Amino acid sequence: MAINLKKPNLNDIFSVPGIQLAVTEAGIKYKDKKDLALILADEGSHAAAVFTKNKFIAAPVIIAKKNLKKSSRIRACIINTGSANAGTGKNGLINAQNTCDRLASQFHIKSDEVLPFSTGVIMKHLPMEKINQGISALALKLNKATWIEVAEAIMTTDTVPKVCSKKIMLDDEEVVITGIAKGSGMIHPNMATMLAFITTNVSIEHNLLTQIVSEVTEETFNLISVDGDTSTNDSFVVISTNKTKKIIVDEQDADFKKLHNIILEVARYLAHAIVRDGEGATKFIKIQVCNGQSKLDCKEIAKKIAHSPLIKTAFFASDPNLGRIMAAIGNAEVSNIDISKINIYLNDYLFAENGALATSYDEAIANKEMKKEEISLKIDLQNGNASQNFYTTDLSYDYVKINAEYRT
Repeated sequence: MAINLKKPNLNDIFSVPGIQLAVTEAGIKYKDKKDLALILADEGSHAAAVFTKNKFIAAPVIIAKKNLKKSSRIRACIINTGSANAGTGKNGLINAQNTCDRLASQFHIKSDEVLPFSTGVIMKHLPMEKINQGISALALKLNKATWIEVAEAIMTTDTVPKVCSKKIMLDDEEVVITGIAKGSGMIHPNMATMLAFITTNVSIEHNLLTQIVSEVTEETFNLISVDGDTSTNDSFVVISTNKTKKIIVDEQDADFKKLHNIILEVARYLAHAIVRDGEGATKFIKIQVCNGQSKLDCKEIAKKIAHSPLIKTAFFASDPNLGRIMAAIGNAEVSNIDISKINIYLNDYLFAENGALATSYDEAIANKEMKKEEISLKIDLQNGNASQNFYTTDLSYDYVKINAEYRT
């Protein structure tokens, strides 16, 4: 059960001028399950993206990066579930390219204007006959309002479709920003998340769109973790259909800053939704490391805590075995921290002071705080002015069960 995360309301999701959508049941893994989705952008649209830094890169990511390098003028994203098309060698690359070719032919666009995406089991080949039939079906199902269905179609172990939509006024024109994401396990993005797509009708220079994607990634998708594993297929794409009259050409423009902030808001919601829907998760944990010498130091300490199975299982059990947090801090590859200055808070309750158990510590209070679904863990280094937030989950029996049975 996702932690305080509900299925989005259709009335809260807005169509983006210049974007059409389609989903179908191609039978890639299961019968009668939406498993193939399309995001189709009008001519004149462009995209910016970041991808996984896992060296075992999936075939669709290789093709997507190649197409984006050739041109930012992107017309379509096609996403399949059931097979990650990773670890599939030359055949995988051929299948990813053939998917682009088939989609391009169906929709009368160029093959290098298509970005392919896959999610599912690694070392499983794409069933191309089903993919090709599915593409034909997509052509008959184009719609401007099926964002929730697209979000459902790209889910694997997710339990809730992840969609966020906002509207703002820029220079007296309405700008829509709508995004979707999928991800629940194998979440420790080193660029983005499993898969995330944000679209907008704003007109903006491509270099500025690229800047937004890079900066937003660092402040959202690169600050979450469920299990510490970076996927072979991680991708985050922002598409602009360039429908507004005004073109944003300068980062000093007030409209650039407004757009940046609203895309950041959408991406942050999607990133947090991934954590809230983490495989088997029962706790949503915010880790705040503050008063450090640098943001990087703070982030390294937060990641060390977020990745510790000892800490994560203690949170699952609601067991205030809080010395494990101190041990994780001490294991972080950070120099120039003074352990004797560190204070640690559990939901504002001070349990460690100056690097030791607080004299006011009360086990009953700590136990009560540990039972909450949403937990804030604050580590005050008292060593500088930098800070960094990070978000993670506990580690439950169900996480093991879900991944032990993933292919069955």
